[in-house]
Amino acid sequence: MEAMAVSKYNFLWEYVRKSGADYFSITFEEIQDICGVPIDHSFLNYKAELTEYGYEVAKISMKAQKVIFNKLSC
Repeated sequence: MEAMAVSKYNFLWEYVRKSGADYFSITFEEIQDICGVPIDHSFLNYKAELTEYGYEVAKISMKAQKVIFNKLSC
């Protein structure tokens, strides 16, 4: 297996992968608690990394301050 590059959101990606849920959301505050950095505009660039963990970002709600994740089908 090829080693994955380390990004500032790796702890979040691992958290999402370990959840095993098909669909769920977490708040921006929870994201900061999990990965130690606040979610910022760069998240849009980093979110593509999540597919390596079997998930995708389905929606980012600025109003609700939440990110919704979907498990990718195999």
